Amino acid sequence: MVVFAMLEIVPGDPARLMLGMNATEDAVTALREQMGLNQPLVSRYMSWAAGMLTGDFGRSLTYSVPVMELVRERLVVSLPLALISLALSTLIAIPVGIYSASRRGASADAAIMGATQLGVAIPNFWFALLLVYVFAVGLRLLPAGGFP
Repeated sequence: MVVFAMLEIVPGDPARLMLGMNATEDAVTALREQMGLNQPLVSRYMSWAAGMLTGDFGRSLTYSVPVMELVRERLVVSLPLALISLALSTLIAIPVGIYSASRRGASADAAIMGATQLGVAIPNFWFALLLVYVFAVGLRLLPAGGFP
């Protein structure tokens, strides 16, 4: 619902955006009709929500291909990255958590809690750049970019 509302609030006409500023009004009207943009708001929302439930995410306004194709393309890279990051974080977090819990109140526990809070407070994009700098540029252990 939030995504649909944001798309409705953003200024501009998707049909005019797709056809360009020099498009004729007849062409824009025809495309709006084809895309269903002339329907009432509630009708468009129900159609959009029904499509989402069935896996029909519509067509990309930018690429003019089904959105599900774009999602599948990117899932090939995103899913392995997500699984690797989940595995690594679990392999690190469980032993560190057990160690910290076994030394509750000790200086090691305080250091781990401080590092954890720092990790939550640092923005992800900045921390990622820092990790790239350390492991790719400084230590030369990993490539700086790309995905095989």
